[in-house]
Amino acid sequence: MKMAHLITHCSFSASPAVNTFSGSPGYCCNVGQLQNSKSSNLSLKSSFKRQKKPYVTCASAAVQGQTQTPLTGSQEASGHSSSKSKKVMVIGGDGYCGWATALHLSNKGYEVAIVDNLVRRLFDHQLGLDSLTPITSIQNRVRRWKSLTGKTIQLFIGDICDFDFLSEAFKSFEPDAAVHFGEQRSAPYSMIDRSRAVYTQHNNVIGTLNVLFAIKEYSEECHLVKLGTMGEYGTPNIDIEEGFITITHNGRTDTLPYPKQASSFYHLSKVHDSHNIAFTCKAWGIRATDLNQGVVYGVRTDETAMHEELSNRFDYDGVFGTALNRFCVQAAVGHPLTVYGKGGQTRGYLDIRDTVQCVELAIANPAKPGEFRVFNQFTEQFSVNDLAKLVTAAGAKLGLDVQTKSVPNPRVEAEEHYYNAKHTKLIELGLVPHLLSDSLLDSLLNFAVQYKDRVDTAQIMPSVSWKKMGAKPRTVSV
Repeated sequence: MKMAHLITHCSFSASPAVNTFSGSPGYCCNVGQLQNSKSSNLSLKSSFKRQKKPYVTCASAAVQGQTQTPLTGSQEASGHSSSKSKKVMVIGGDGYCGWATALHLSNKGYEVAIVDNLVRRLFDHQLGLDSLTPITSIQNRVRRWKSLTGKTIQLFIGDICDFDFLSEAFKSFEPDAAVHFGEQRSAPYSMIDRSRAVYTQHNNVIGTLNVLFAIKEYSEECHLVKLGTMGEYGTPNIDIEEGFITITHNGRTDTLPYPKQASSFYHLSKVHDSHNIAFTCKAWGIRATDLNQGVVYGVRTDETAMHEELSNRFDYDGVFGTALNRFCVQAAVGHPLTVYGKGGQTRGYLDIRDTVQCVELAIANPAKPGEFRVFNQFTEQFSVNDLAKLVTAAGAKLGLDVQTKSVPNPRVEAEEHYYNAKHTKLIELGLVPHLLSDSLLDSLLNFAVQYKDRVDTAQIMPSVSWKKMGAKPRTVSV
């Protein structure tokens, strides 16, 4: 028999949060005093089984009678005010890009809610991984943000693959925009074994479908801002356009979606997301912006640097760590930089400060009803060898003896190729990029040196092989 919905609202008090997180097969998150609730815990099963009982846990860091801090000049210029602020739901707001985005939007005067099932933290426990930076619970994070700024970020703790949960979140918050980061975002994770491949595709595709249905049913004017990936395009021997390409074939011309050449089960899930979103824009009139993001580096934004409890996660391992972040940590601990294969793999890159800026620009300039827009979200192109040279030079200035070694490429990909991707649309909307500079590399390296005692060197080398993955479940970590 299906249990009736339990919607739990709560506020954070000034006392420390009660927060539990165990390494057992499931974990619980207690978000403070829960009112009118028979149970204060929400369990997530590590076996990837979906909850059969839909719960919505809405947590607000509101303090009665406390006013919001004044808007800055840039906030006023962008047209945001506390009386007419847009409501933005950040799905996956506890993650690397999501947390930085949630704080940035809140600081800009938007009313923000985070939706997250906290499963990214569970992945670390399952695989024996950890962020370079110590990160506190999501409840402590939003409480600290409230105490520093007077701004409230609501929490909805649950799984967007549970449509009943997601429906209650949408009906309760009524978002004007939904920023969707809430997916398993690691290509290596999706290639560990069959169960992780299935989880990735189910979580990402079904979760996005549920978001689309929730918008259709409960918030038709909501603008979907979806985090895609440049990896959808692959590495074609022609220029990569922004989402669409005009071709002439046998004397006829048409503008069509740019061909997709995904290179992992993760990337394939993102391709299918894009197709589903494009279809629902056409069929239902949904407005959507697909941000095909390049590889993100960095850790600090103006907001996450305000207090240690607002710190973002910084992954350096072979499963979740991105290239430049990994190289900086390897240099800090004296480990040779791990260049996969020939090192000619070229991709678009951007600073995490530009990630949050791009999302804000997409929200402030929404797609029209029925419009499916694609923006390529990156600022510069580098090969892996380029990054290794930059980190080596920056390390030398700090007295670090940085070495590089080529390791067998665990992926199936071209190691030398043509790569030229267009990325003008966000610049036209006003993006002012933070380009990779010597000072930024110095900052990243110093940051890695500061936390080098937290580095587990056993997690540095790649441990997931595209060719060797199989159906048998495996544990990556030693």
